[in-house]
Amino acid sequence: MKTIQMTIDEPLLTEVDRVILELRTTRSAFIREALEAALRHHNIQKLEQQHAQGYSQHPVEQGEFDIWTDEQQWGAE
Repeated sequence: MKTIQMTIDEPLLTEVDRVILELRTTRSAFIREALEAALRHHNIQKLEQQHAQGYSQHPVEQGEFDIWTDEQQWGAE
């Protein structure tokens, strides 16, 4: 691991300190997990944007998925 220095607003740090006491963790661990969550969120947003862009460039055509209608049967209803 690498040690870094960062600037953080006092009210935000106060809130972080409150939460880390509740979670029984450290600032470093909490901030690491928050950064990992933010990176996951960012990657999901990028994938969703690519997905939307793909469908806007190649919209679903009428009847394109009709072949799967029979596969949607979940047994006796």
